Amino acid sequence: MRLANARMIGFKRGMKKAPIIDPIEFTAALIKCPSVTPADRGALDVLQSALEGMGFVCTRYPFGKVGDEGERVDNLYARLGTTAPNFCYAGHTDVVPVGDAGGWEVGPFSGDVRDGMIWGRGAADMKGGIAAYVGAVSKLLSSGWQPEGSLSFLITGDEEGPAINGTEKLLEAITEAGEVIDHCLVGEPTNPTALGQQIKNGRRGSLNAKITVTGREGHVAYPHLASNPVPALLTLLNAVTARKLDDGNSGFQPSNLEVTSIDVGNKPHNVIPKIARAQFNIRFNTEHRGDDLLAWIEGEIANVAADFDGEIDAMLRVTGEAFLTQPSGFTDILQDGVKAVLGEAAALSTAGGTSDARYITNYAPVAEFGLIGATMHKVNERVAVSDIEKLTEIYGEIITRYFEKFGG
Repeated sequence: MRLANARMIGFKRGMKKAPIIDPIEFTAALIKCPSVTPADRGALDVLQSALEGMGFVCTRYPFGKVGDEGERVDNLYARLGTTAPNFCYAGHTDVVPVGDAGGWEVGPFSGDVRDGMIWGRGAADMKGGIAAYVGAVSKLLSSGWQPEGSLSFLITGDEEGPAINGTEKLLEAITEAGEVIDHCLVGEPTNPTALGQQIKNGRRGSLNAKITVTGREGHVAYPHLASNPVPALLTLLNAVTARKLDDGNSGFQPSNLEVTSIDVGNKPHNVIPKIARAQFNIRFNTEHRGDDLLAWIEGEIANVAADFDGEIDAMLRVTGEAFLTQPSGFTDILQDGVKAVLGEAAALSTAGGTSDARYITNYAPVAEFGLIGATMHKVNERVAVSDIEKLTEIYGEIITRYFEKFGG
């Protein structure tokens, strides 16, 4: 059963071979859509048109309403074939804002090619990756190749934003509609400085904490008439930062807690403030679960609150659990595909931030491989044309090797 707000768009494949889609031209077409989260600005229409032309059946899943937290977001699920295994490519067409518009050497949504690079917001993260995968699929289909199973695309417009109306809800919706994903490749830019360096086979979890300590303001000469929130806040921060979370494990570096802000906003030197605030983030590995870390922080807050004449409020949110896709035949295919084109296999890595793979891991084995991320989210975001072309070749190798191993 499909959700009521899903909009189905079908396409019946004819006998003609699918056209080859140039990944550079397609990257430019996507970049020209100023799809800053949550706006789509036609990016999914461009992608859907190309996929329908190759015989994919496309379904759009808009979630949220104007004015809601996270706002209204459009999403796309497309599938070619009806049998298992279903090899899914996941990603996003939304991008971060342009930042300093005056600092761009080209229009941030121009998709210009200059000096062997294609420029624009989303070139690296991750419209270039999507274009490379579309190009790889089109080249295979144009040769008469057909998957012994199914190919699918899971594309959101809410990865760079709150991620409330994106991949998580999309996965729930397609599962309710009867879809099953067997393996998933996410096209995020995984390489630090050169194509083929890293495949992400896991991600650390993330916990955000905002602490507000409220006391009573007063004159510093009469502290007994006030309740200073600053010492209470510092006691709490000292407690959470003093704990060694772990030593890491075979798949992950040690977890880390970083205080990112302490704010009192008190200018007078002779006034005890009423409110003190702080925020911190924990990036944690598979030695921890988010609920356990939440319980620990809540316990530390309770300890400090017991001796404080005031209130301590906390906004705590786990935005993703840590996960690891163990080395397997699936990760072997990804490494072999890279090696076939570049001569060396990419290393498996769990370094870096979070991605929507944190949701996908609950449905299927997932790993990530894409372009170089050195310029993503920066002014003058760009990637080498040659890297997109090589990534297209790599994706083609991965797809064919996947169905050789798992298909049929």
